[in-house]
Amino acid sequence: MKNIGFTLLAAVVIGTIIGINIPDYEQLPEINPPPVVLQSSDTNCLYGCPLGKPENKIIKREIYTLSNNRETKFADWVAYHVTKDTIGPSQSRNWKADPDLLDEETLEPDDYKGANAELKTDRGHQVPLASFSGTEHWAMTNYLSNITPQKSNLNQGAWVKLENAVRETVLEGTDLYVMTGPIYDEFEGILPNADEDHIIPSGYWKVITTKDARSIAFIFDQDLPRSANYCDQILTLSLVEELSGLNIHPEIENISLKNDLSIVKCP
Repeated sequence: MKNIGFTLLAAVVIGTIIGINIPDYEQLPEINPPPVVLQSSDTNCLYGCPLGKPENKIIKREIYTLSNNRETKFADWVAYHVTKDTIGPSQSRNWKADPDLLDEETLEPDDYKGANAELKTDRGHQVPLASFSGTEHWAMTNYLSNITPQKSNLNQGAWVKLENAVRETVLEGTDLYVMTGPIYDEFEGILPNADEDHIIPSGYWKVITTKDARSIAFIFDQDLPRSANYCDQILTLSLVEELSGLNIHPEIENISLKNDLSIVKCP
């Protein structure tokens, strides 16, 4: 307040000298702060979509929003909202390059040839197909912007078990908002037949949140054994933000998230 008063006093003195009428401080209109935004205008992100990668291309679709990194060729984050209505029967996996990205911004199906044999990786969904197979947009989960080379033991182990737990909770009556993305802290090799530069993730993060501000965060190492329990991968949101370089919930001011392991059946 002292700085504001000094500035206004100086303005009054200068205004008097040069003949400008400056209103009294008491007459200045009161400026009210903007209201806190509790929920994002993007329906795939509960408390705002992650911030921190301004150079990325944001793609918003009916069933998910993603932030594509043209350097790594993978999404730095994806966000999606799972409901009873989005879950449906099994659908096919027909891989396609993302039609909304340039060739140099993403990978193509042929880039993954030989990867399983050499690197023991699968085409790992970030937004799971099974969580949106009940929608007409399910094929968009097979765009390669939503895929990363994920070790088979992780993809078919703790990763898919957590995805199953999310769907189980949703079918019991609790909608869930999920954000997930890669971590890059060590070299994991390259796809043997890819003709674009790319960087394979060394791990992944996942944050799951409910409308009543309950949340849980996970970090998975690429080399996690297939027998690993996803509940043992629970860590903190602050560590996820540190490793990813993102502000995960940028519109969550004045709201305290409650850490709740029961969201996905963890003891």
